[in-house]
Amino acid sequence: MRTKLASAGAILVCIASLAAGCGSGSSSSSGSSSGGITINGGAAVTPAMAGNPSGSVTWCIGKDTTGAFSQVVSLYNQSHPNVHVKLLELPTSADQQRTQLVQREQAKSSECDVLGMDVIWTAEFAAQGWLRNVTAAIQARKSEFIASTLATTNIGGKYWAVPFNTNAGLLFYNKGKIQTPPTTWQQAYQMAKTSGGIGYQGQSYEGLTVDFLEMLYSAGGSVLSPDGKKATIDSPQAQQVLSFMQQGLKDGAAPQANLTYMEEESRTAFQTGKVSELRNWPYVYALAKQAHTNFGVEPLPAWAGGKPASVLGGYNLGISSYSKNPGAALSFVDYATAPAAQTKFFIKSSLPAVIGSIYQNPAVVKAQPFAPQLLQAVEHGIPRPVSPVYPQISQAIYKNVYSALSNNGSPAAALSNAQSQINSALKTF
Repeated sequence: MRTKLASAGAILVCIASLAAGCGSGSSSSSGSSSGGITINGGAAVTPAMAGNPSGSVTWCIGKDTTGAFSQVVSLYNQSHPNVHVKLLELPTSADQQRTQLVQREQAKSSECDVLGMDVIWTAEFAAQGWLRNVTAAIQARKSEFIASTLATTNIGGKYWAVPFNTNAGLLFYNKGKIQTPPTTWQQAYQMAKTSGGIGYQGQSYEGLTVDFLEMLYSAGGSVLSPDGKKATIDSPQAQQVLSFMQQGLKDGAAPQANLTYMEEESRTAFQTGKVSELRNWPYVYALAKQAHTNFGVEPLPAWAGGKPASVLGGYNLGISSYSKNPGAALSFVDYATAPAAQTKFFIKSSLPAVIGSIYQNPAVVKAQPFAPQLLQAVEHGIPRPVSPVYPQISQAIYKNVYSALSNNGSPAAALSNAQSQINSALKTF
């Protein structure tokens, strides 16, 4: 998924969609298991190790489009004269970011102390042994974080990263055509039939996986068994959701053009009046305001009879197993995820905070008036399947869902194929 975020006139592409003394490299192993997978990460990093930081730290994360990352590095360095943090900017593309981080970790490079990871990479990096165990650091601050964001860093009952920013889908609607926003997906599609249609990300890519899972989770379905060992996507709930999406395309509630949309195409369709409802990310808010669109925004609706569910995006900060200065790295991570820095990120760069109290901050609400709705969406958030083979799982979902939607194929056959492909992927790790 391309996790997209906006500031005034600029879009950050993150999907879609993100520190006591010097330590040494991994000296012992901190093992846990998730879904039968043993995780042997680097030695644990504790709050005591960050108590008197010194030395150098390099933070590797996607391109700093708005300057917010550079600002927090500068502020940290000013307040911690014995530490020098350097920002190493990776490409804008999430795929290229992942590739560059993987290359460094496979080479056991100590260049990157702090890894800025899309939430969907965290399980993979932990399972490969590339991340240090930060459970003690999380436990010391656990009450600060929105619970759903912590779920993206918890593998096998231990924490392998610290939430940095989050993201959750929202429902935008044209207030000139819809006075009362829908509370269920069924209502949303029924309204769309007569008001101009609903837009979403329907191309064969990660965005379609997310859109499908938001309905599936709300309907009570799942992708993996609780132990992560087998696929559960071939279920009555999944068949209902996929059939529902098919019917929406047939009866015009969802225009066929959705099958060509990613985030930007669907946003443009909404702002130009081609659709009256839109499922998309928070970055749309600022751009729709700039375009003088008459719109409202709400958390995603629920599947009839179910609870609302959002699929979380965002970035986590992990400490590399090969870092030579994990204590100082944790000191910086704590600073970048503390309320002061999180507030700056939210206001300056529209990076949604992982700390719940920030959403009530008057300065945040003034800068981001939709903050209360976004907090609801994040609190409803559910991680995508936490698995080292998530890329293969997602591909099995979006390719088969797209095939059923574009060819009007059997939902049962599509989900059976997805189930088989996911089970095959699970056996590879």
